[in-house]
Amino acid sequence: MERDAVIVAGFGCRAGATVESLAAALAAAAEGRRIDRLAAPADRVALLAPLARALDLPAVTVADAALAAVVTPTRSRASLAARGTGSVAEAAALHAAGPGARLLVARRVSPDRRATCALAQGTP
Repeated sequence: MERDAVIVAGFGCRAGATVESLAAALAAAAEGRRIDRLAAPADRVALLAPLARALDLPAVTVADAALAAVVTPTRSRASLAARGTGSVAEAAALHAAGPGARLLVARRVSPDRRATCALAQGTP
């Protein structure tokens, strides 16, 4: 991994997602990797805040227009209908990791299916 690289965990989730849902999705995606920041859509970042505090990581808000502008390898009909992108988690991670970011881990789904998480690597 590049020395100055940043790893962003992007999240997509249902309105009823719990911190346990988000943490489970993160654990599935991270597989022990260092995470530098978390990212989620503006209307879901409040759900992410408790996890960000527990991990002492910043939580980045990603606007819906920015999510829709990111092409993702994963294609979910629900994500396309709700946000205009194939994967909210992948789009949030890629956008928050900055220009030229690359996807490290495609979206992983929490066991309760309420949250997804994907990892992207970029530059600070």
